[in-house]
Amino acid sequence: MNGTAQQGFGYRARRTFTRLLVFTLILGLGGVVVFLLSQLNARTFTLALQDGQLVVMKGRNAPMGAVPYRTGDPRLADAYAPVAIEGQDVSALLTRKFTDRDELDQALFPVLEGLARPRIASDEPARVDQGLYYLRRAEKLSGITEEQRLTLQKHMVDVAYYQARQKLEDARRLVSEALTQLKLAGESQSRHARSANQMLSAVAPSARDLEESLRRAVHTLSGPQAAPQAPSQPAPQPAPTAPPPAPTPQPETTGEALDGAPQAPTGTDAGGVVPTPP
Repeated sequence: MNGTAQQGFGYRARRTFTRLLVFTLILGLGGVVVFLLSQLNARTFTLALQDGQLVVMKGRNAPMGAVPYRTGDPRLADAYAPVAIEGQDVSALLTRKFTDRDELDQALFPVLEGLARPRIASDEPARVDQGLYYLRRAEKLSGITEEQRLTLQKHMVDVAYYQARQKLEDARRLVSEALTQLKLAGESQSRHARSANQMLSAVAPSARDLEESLRRAVHTLSGPQAAPQAPSQPAPQPAPTAPPPAPTPQPETTGEALDGAPQAPTGTDAGGVVPTPP
């Protein structure tokens, strides 16, 4: 009787322990699955449309959910900032998930390039500056493909003129500000007045010439050029006329020719009167 009771107690204990072990294993496996899903979600990027802007979202450290992406590198903050799509069709991007940042960069590049292309093709400086802004954002996407990199390089070559023009304008402004500050320091009673006057006397003529050259290059030479005029056609030359005919040579009136010529009648010859003999 006691043996049967002890045997039944041992069986129930083993069964309880087995169930507890199985439950613990299931709970542990569930925890591992949740952890792996959280890690995978935390490395996943998505794109969302909010108030007309394309926003980069990064998965939270949880099996589900995402928040706007905030990179820890301040140099990349502008690259992944929200971007106004301005009528572009981005519906295909909203359904995708990107498992790393390279895939995200390759998906963002066409959006930025599509915004930059019509602007850099414009002749309006303000629109070109906007196009340059999007190109600089695209430059910071390190995961783009080689083909995308070549496209970006081609666009940067197209706007190299505007970049050079802006740098010349910046240089002119810096030279002008430097001359103004040296003049201000030279006219003061500070301990740097003498040095400022020496610097001003040494660089002022060349600096003013440089400033004028930069101003002329930026505001005159880079302005719209007049339409080239067609080269004037030379006046038609008159057709050459035939030379006048050479004069016919006349016979020489010498004395012999005159002696042989018939003499005109004189006196009363014309009236039938016999001429008087000599």
